[in-house]
Amino acid sequence: MIWVHPVWWGGLPAITKGFIDRLFLPGFVFQYRENSVFIDKLLKGKTAHIITTLDQSGWYYWLVYGRPSVNQLKKSTLEFCGVKPVKVTYIGIVKDSKEVTRNNWLEKVEKSGRNLR
Repeated sequence: MIWVHPVWWGGLPAITKGFIDRLFLPGFVFQYRENSVFIDKLLKGKTAHIITTLDQSGWYYWLVYGRPSVNQLKKSTLEFCGVKPVKVTYIGIVKDSKEVTRNNWLEKVEKSGRNLR
């Protein structure tokens, strides 16, 4: 799976969250176990790559804010359902970027896509 999203107010955009809420349902991506607090992860064997754009550097988003959008998507959604590994690529600072920088980001993402297995 490839997930591409901007960071909106530190988190996922509402449309992305809505997509997850409608698609990641019991019986499709995980299954409750009867009389148990544990679940069966139905997406075991799947991998993901999150590509997220920021108007700050990735290290700052991680250090100061704890990267909430990545934690939500990677840990609380994808890994909860069995997806591993989940790779993350931060693209930013977008707001002041030059065309040459944006082209470099596109080349980086394209190269990453060619290396998918």
